[in-house]
Amino acid sequence: MIRPGAIAIAGAAETTALGTIPELSEIGLHADAALNALSDAGLRPRDIDGLACVGPMRPQMVAHYLGIIPKWVDGTAVGGCSFMLHVRHAAAAIAAGYCSNVLITHGESGRSRIAAMPRLAEPGTLAGQFEAPFGPLGPPTLFPMPVLRFMKTYGVTHEQLAMVAVVQREWAARNPRAFHRDPITVADVLNSRMIAYPFRVLQCCLVTDGGGALILTTAERARDLPARPVYILGSGESVETPMVSQMADFTSSRAFRVAGQEAFRMAGIAHGDVDHLMIYDAFAHLPLYGLEDLGFVGRGEAAGFIAERNTAPGGKLPLNTNGGGLSYTHTGMYGMFALQESVRQLRGTAPAQVPGAKISVCHGVGGMFAASGTVVLGNEPG
Repeated sequence: MIRPGAIAIAGAAETTALGTIPELSEIGLHADAALNALSDAGLRPRDIDGLACVGPMRPQMVAHYLGIIPKWVDGTAVGGCSFMLHVRHAAAAIAAGYCSNVLITHGESGRSRIAAMPRLAEPGTLAGQFEAPFGPLGPPTLFPMPVLRFMKTYGVTHEQLAMVAVVQREWAARNPRAFHRDPITVADVLNSRMIAYPFRVLQCCLVTDGGGALILTTAERARDLPARPVYILGSGESVETPMVSQMADFTSSRAFRVAGQEAFRMAGIAHGDVDHLMIYDAFAHLPLYGLEDLGFVGRGEAAGFIAERNTAPGGKLPLNTNGGGLSYTHTGMYGMFALQESVRQLRGTAPAQVPGAKISVCHGVGGMFAASGTVVLGNEPG
């Protein structure tokens, strides 16, 4: 097992702009983010010998565009949490001596759709055969399916579910780069346009353009580079089913549980050690599942925990402090942006900074509860 803190993030940056970027294609977004991260780390493309990214931009495309000659590549694609898995895999590759400096890139023209790939379910896939014929059309109609069982089982109210969006907008109000910053109330959420019951538009993720990049290296090398290192203390990954309708339990994600437990075990931390938490929030129910499946609260307690403002500014467990996918940005694969916020918090450079944050847990989902990745980060090596 990799020693906690042996590998560090030495560079981290997002694209120069976020939101609507019609002047850049998806490869352009990858490049913009990569060059910004390289500048942050004080490195050049020739210093990179490992590369990871997720389709449709395959590693060979990004490497060719940037002039990188990698000795190690990773094109793992499991959805929006792919970047958490890339961090885990890159750390293992560096520790094994396969490469020295890994660049992980993301770029997605989710809003402008400039040179972007189509997102239709292929007829020959399981989802194309056994879900699509019954009428669901993409994430807004697929992702909410389990939440109705969750709400019935635990007595979660619509008002409690609306509080997820309200609290995250409070964080976004402190972030100049957030797509939406105006305050909202529970009434605003419940009166907004219905998308797919029970979710209204303010409970659904944004659709934006943007990207981000990370650079990983050894802790020893990172200490000699200009940016403050953020150390990888633990990580975990898992998958469950490609069809949300086939989850083993609609009130819990097995992939969440496996990935989270492995990350905590590897890091050797307890929940009370965590100062800051990022939970992928493509839709308003995901923080509820994350809080419970990661073990921060008991079964059926997450909705009340958020409604009581425990995750809000000034709360005991700051959550999604950039505003999340609901208010900050969401290109289609959000995991990179969650990682970026964890890095900012541990560097002490976040717009909505959590005082004294030393350990951040960053948790992602891929597909419709199909996959998960969890990364535990610290600003001390262990």
